[in-house]
Order: sequence, then structure tokens, then C-alpha cells
Amino acid sequence: MITLSRIDYSIILIFFLIVIFIGFYFGRKSNKTDDFQLGGRKVGLLLFIITNVSTWYGGILGVGEFTYSYGIISWVTQGLPYYIFAFLFAIFFAEKIHLAGLFTIPEKLKLEYGELTGKIASVFVFFLVSPAPYFLMLSVIFQAIFGITNFWGLILAIIISVPYMISGGYKSDLYTDVFEFVIMFLGFILIFLFSYNALGDFTFLAENLPNDHLTLTGGVSPLFLIVWFTIALWTFADPGFHQRTTAAKSAKVAKWGIILSIPLWALFDFLTTSTGLYARASLPNLQQTSFSYLLLAEQILSPGFKGLFYSALFATILSTTNSFVFLSGTTLGNDLFNSSDKTNYKSLSRIGMILTSFFSFLIAYFIPSVIEIWYTIGSIFIPGLILLVFGAYFQKLKISYKLSIIELIVGSLTSLIWFILQKNQLLDEWGNEIEPMLIGLFAAAIIHVYGIIRKQKPIK
Repeated sequence: MITLSRIDYSIILIFFLIVIFIGFYFGRKSNKTDDFQLGGRKVGLLLFIITNVSTWYGGILGVGEFTYSYGIISWVTQGLPYYIFAFLFAIFFAEKIHLAGLFTIPEKLKLEYGELTGKIASVFVFFLVSPAPYFLMLSVIFQAIFGITNFWGLILAIIISVPYMISGGYKSDLYTDVFEFVIMFLGFILIFLFSYNALGDFTFLAENLPNDHLTLTGGVSPLFLIVWFTIALWTFADPGFHQRTTAAKSAKVAKWGIILSIPLWALFDFLTTSTGLYARASLPNLQQTSFSYLLLAEQILSPGFKGLFYSALFATILSTTNSFVFLSGTTLGNDLFNSSDKTNYKSLSRIGMILTSFFSFLIAYFIPSVIEIWYTIGSIFIPGLILLVFGAYFQKLKISYKLSIIELIVGSLTSLIWFILQKNQLLDEWGNEIEPMLIGLFAAAIIHVYGIIRKQKPIK
């Protein structure tokens, strides 16, 4: 199904060697805790934008699958709401987060709501930023080009993404992102231009795509759109956003870095969506829709260019994998197992990254579906967490310590119960149409609103 030439393999190998070299080289001076965790809090505007853009697209195979199956609604659900919420994050959150100067979200929740809330939140965040789906995507591509099993594909994924992160921390993440940013844009620009020249312009797409693929709603129900916009609210509680905002040289850099990332996200979304549409138009009957980009490259790219495009896919996934390895490891080491001695942060983070790699390997091995991992983890853990993050930075939205614990548990437990009921077909048709995340968010919102009203009620 996938055939690569020697030059393609050579290009891919060189790509990985450069990434590993950059990771170890630039991370070698991360001796201080602040350097290891936040790059010394000296990240300038250009570097902020590059790492912010590159870490946004780890689920690139999912983007290809979504676009192949539904059309440009992929952009409406996977792009547009994130632009909106990222802009709002920059306006309302960036300065507050930067001035707080904390390493992680659970650390902020612990400060505002208490020790137990912070501990529970650290478990939630640990799963939400698990690199498991990204290990799995790397493994899928390794399987396609080397003919190996998922087990060995996952082992390779860990080897090329984890060791230099353990060594260099955030600096390794930053500077590998720069190289990966260049490669991911170069690769997708090339396959777009090759597709345009080999297959044709918009007329070709209009003639060969299902009608719904070129409409903004894609023929799906309004509830489907609402769910995806709701999922995009996770932007406000994204540990990566919080980390990068804290690591910025100033609050102004963080604010404008996020705002100026939006046009670059839009450009990359144009490239990935267009490429996905070309894949559907030229290969209309794929059984494995997640392979749409790979098979389009197989059809239209010549040797050398194919290796560069595969490197672009690896770069797109790897930039997010690195960040999630670091974030998940930091959360595990510093927030769940932390001591009062902050000089241990670096060693605890390293232990956390080793443990998170092991647990993520198990998740990716026993749940070999990227979408299922995303859907399950997101549906269960986002609802109980997100409103508490709002309250942590806006005092008028803050609730009491006891209610924060109840909200964390009830919001996520409600989602989990609904998820189990759906999986076991114990709900009626109406119940099956409502996503577990919406049920969990509704339960969390009731508790949160009650907490706000109770706080404002005058004491007699």
C-alpha cells in the first residue's frame, strides 16, 4: 500500500536525527528549575508564535480523516471555534496567567481552592494531556512505512520523542518546535501545490466531491456543531496555553503571540483541509480514511518529495507529542507527587515523564484508536475542570473549596455514567444523541452557579 524509495527513507532518517540533535543540544543548559520548566521565562514573540502554532496540530491524521469524511465542516469544527476562543483567551486570560507565574493549572487550582482540589485536578490534567494518542499516530505511520506491529511502532514513537525531553525540558520542546514548524508548513505547501497541478483547481473538487463536502454545515445536525464548539472551550483550560503564556518574556508577548498565531493556524488549516478534499475527490472509496493523506501522497508525489511530506506528518505530530510528554510528566511529578521543596521540581518532572510514557504506551496499545482515546478522555475529564479554571482567574466566578471538589467529581462522574450508558445502548434515541460532555458540563454548571449565588448571598 505504501512504497518509499531509498531517498525517502534517507530524508525521514535525517529529519529524526536533526530533531534528536536539536532536542539534546538546546536542552543541555537547562540546569535551573525555571529554565527546565519554562525556558527561563524569556521566550520572545517569534519563538512564542512558532511553538504555539506548531503544537496545535498533533492530531493531523484525524484532521485528514474528518475532512475526507465530512468536507470543509472540518474547518468549521476544528478551526473556527479555536480561533475565537484563542482570541478571547489572549484578551482575558493571558495577562492574569503570566503574572501568576505558576508552572501548571493544578498549581493554580490548589492555590485558589485548596490542596485536595489541586490533587484531583492534577489527575484530570494528567489524562487530558496524555501523549497516548500522539504515540499511536506516530506508530500508525511507522506501521505503514516499515510494516511493523503497533507494539514496535509505539516503542519507536517513545524513542524519538521522549529522551531529549527528559534531558532538556521545555527548552528542548521550544527549539525542536522551530524545526518542526518549518518542515510541517513546507510539506503541506508542497502536497497542496502538487495536488493542484496534478488534479486541478476548485472545479475538479466541485465535480468530484459530495455536495455536502463544500458546505459549511456539511449536512450534519446543529447539535453536532454545538458539541464541537463546546469541546473547543477546552482552549481556556489547555495546559499548553497556560505553560506557554507563563514562559513568555512578558504578558504583552503572550497576548500578541496568541493573536498573531491565528492567521498562521488559518493558513495551515487551509492547506490541510484542501489536501483532505483532494484526497476525497481523487480517492473516493478508501476503507481506512485516516490514511487519506498518506495515500494521496502515494498517488501524486515523486520520490524525495514523498519523504519530505512524511517528515512533515511526523513533524506535525511530534511537535505536539513533545509538549504533551512534558506537560503530562510535569503534572504527574510536580502536582500529584510534589513535595514542599521546589528544588525537586526538575527531578520530579523527569520521573513524571518516564511514568507518563509508560502509562501512555499502555493506553495506546490497548485502545488502538486515536479518536476513541480523544473522545473518551475529553468527555470524562473536561466537564469537571473547565469552570473551576474560570473561577481561579476571575474572583467573581470563584466558588468555595468544598463545592470545587464536588464540581470536579460530579461533573466528570456524570459524563462517565452517560458515556457508559451510551456504550451499552441503555439510552433511548434521544439520549444517544446527547454527548456525555454536555451532560457533564450541565451538571458542573448547576453546581458552579449555585456556588456563585451562595457566595454572593449576604450573611444575616
